Amino acid sequence: MRIVDFNLLVALNVLLSEGSVAGAARRLRLSPSATSRALARLRQATGDPLLVRAGRGLVATPKAIALQERVRRLVEDVESVLRPDELIDLAAVERTFTLRTSDGFIENFGARLLARVEIEAPGVRLNFIHKPNKDSTPLREGLVDLETGVVEEALGPEVRAQALFRDRLVCVVRKGHAFDAGGLSRAAYRKSPHVVVSRSGLETGAVDLPFLPAGLKRHVRTIVSDFSAALALARDTDLIATVPERHTANLRHGMTSFSLPMPTTEFTVSMLWHPRMDADPAHRWLRSCVREVCAPS
Repeated sequence: MRIVDFNLLVALNVLLSEGSVAGAARRLRLSPSATSRALARLRQATGDPLLVRAGRGLVATPKAIALQERVRRLVEDVESVLRPDELIDLAAVERTFTLRTSDGFIENFGARLLARVEIEAPGVRLNFIHKPNKDSTPLREGLVDLETGVVEEALGPEVRAQALFRDRLVCVVRKGHAFDAGGLSRAAYRKSPHVVVSRSGLETGAVDLPFLPAGLKRHVRTIVSDFSAALALARDTDLIATVPERHTANLRHGMTSFSLPMPTTEFTVSMLWHPRMDADPAHRWLRSCVREVCAPS
């Protein structure tokens, strides 16, 4: 297989545009002799003189005239591939992004994010899928474009993260509950029946445990896999749900929420993506949309 020097395309484009070795040399920032050598190589490669002397100047051969527009487009295409993307025509983007998030994120931010995308890039589609765990494999394998969640300390280099907002835990009960007026003591919190969220289905895997006091014991009546299910049960029973405040703002509508009767640890909800998407202009735009939609009002 013959190796092609694509630099010759650039030289040919300028030579055909200038119709002069001296003029092409100036644009290419080469010496006239180096430019002449490039023309000689082009003649050998194409089997055509390309530019021939006519009086004091050079004129293009029929083959060169036929090649000129094709060469110009080729050079422009190559330059666009190698040029960093700075601007993007969002109205022309046709693309689908997959976001792995919790139900609380969709409930609180999904509609606003979709509305923003519809206005700025109507050809973009967002698919939301459930986040059953913190495994970064879907991001690494390109099955997911973006996800949200609390970042683990051991986040590997194969994942990028950016903070979206701070959150804290709150207690939630139905209207008319014995604790509807608040004033829940630590003892009452421990003894009252709870619905807890655990992706593994185990009490030891409850998602709120890392932010509660170490060693805290409570009466776990039932376990569910997400916050919407926990709040649905708490809405119609005497169960207490402990959930993130901001992440479940809409889900808690019509219920009573109050601070836990003990110190808890605040946490940061972030968005995560794979490093290969860092410079992708459409992905950068999507990340900016998520940031702004989640920004504190």
